[in-house]
Amino acid sequence: MYAVRILLTLIPFIWTIGLLPFANRVKPLVLGLPFLAFWLVAGIIIAFLCIKALYSLDSKKNEERDA
Repeated sequence: MYAVRILLTLIPFIWTIGLLPFANRVKPLVLGLPFLAFWLVAGIIIAFLCIKALYSLDSKKNEERDA
């Protein structure tokens, strides 16, 4: 479970910093946005989902501890 938390924590950083050189281009247009802008918006959504998953994992752990 600890490895899953570390992975969920690192995914947004790897998405924005590690993979950014591969996404640094203007074309193609995706949903009317340059590819880099779409990549950053997708990164925000990915970060939100990772934080939500971390929160649910933590709340389950707290429920088990309290019970």
